[in-house]
Amino acid sequence: MFKRLVLPLVVIAGLAALYFWAAMKWSYSSGERAGWVQKFSNKGWICKTWEGELALVSLPGSTAEKFFFTVHEEKVAKDITRHIGKRVALHYEEKVGLPTSCFGETRHFVTGVTLAEEIPIGPGIVMPAAPAVPAPGAAGAQPGAPAAPAASR
Repeated sequence: MFKRLVLPLVVIAGLAALYFWAAMKWSYSSGERAGWVQKFSNKGWICKTWEGELALVSLPGSTAEKFFFTVHEEKVAKDITRHIGKRVALHYEEKVGLPTSCFGETRHFVTGVTLAEEIPIGPGIVMPAAPAVPAPGAAGAQPGAPAAPAASR
């Protein structure tokens, strides 16, 4: 009696674990998307994942398309947070068959981020990214230069 009840449950649990492992390890597709990270937050009631959106702009003046993504690794999340507002390339894997949102709200799992140094504005035309402007009073700021006015809230 005990074997007929426990053995099927163990087999079902083993098959479910094998399915989850395969769904997390196998990727349907992988690639890169370049744009500006405009939203990134740690979400979830029980299963916390990093969720974000990347604004993709193909040509200046065109409507931005959004690429929604999920991040599981803390190191990648810190790298993305450090580059918010800058043009980046996100390396991702698309996972299909994950049954709940506990793994993430999207199918696109970011595995790495690279700061994009050049901005393509057309076929064969590339504009270098603008250099970072030092904050007033920071090391490297020009002495005697007027300070920027404080923003009012």
